[in-house]
Amino acid sequence: MQAGKYYVGDLCYVLGDRWDEVCDLTIVDHKCLEGEFELKDGTKFAIYGTAWGDGVYIDQFGNAYPVDSGSIGCVLVSSITPGELDKMGGNLLDFDHDFETSSANGVIIIGEIEIDTQGYDDDDEDYCEDDEEDY
Repeated sequence: MQAGKYYVGDLCYVLGDRWDEVCDLTIVDHKCLEGEFELKDGTKFAIYGTAWGDGVYIDQFGNAYPVDSGSIGCVLVSSITPGELDKMGGNLLDFDHDFETSSANGVIIIGEIEIDTQGYDDDDEDYCEDDEEDY
């Protein structure tokens, strides 16, 4: 990916107006594809599935990444429609140099950022079994 200021997190929060197109590119024959993609309008993004689906994942610097689409990715801030950033749940990061993205063994790598989604544990969530009775 090219150097610049990026949103890193669940892209459904910031590409909501183009989320259907993202899904059309990344879901083929009931299989989720990972990697770097480009929308029809020229927006480039990277997206990778998390090992445990939705939740909150942490990078090696302690930054949190809430997830509702089972994926984490990155997109240039300048490619995000005004107003979409207001809903963000990820992080804004500056990459001074072009960078690589990848995923292996549940670890999503975006430049120097490593987000371990394999180590996610449901016990880490703020969850109380007593809450079930309210539903």
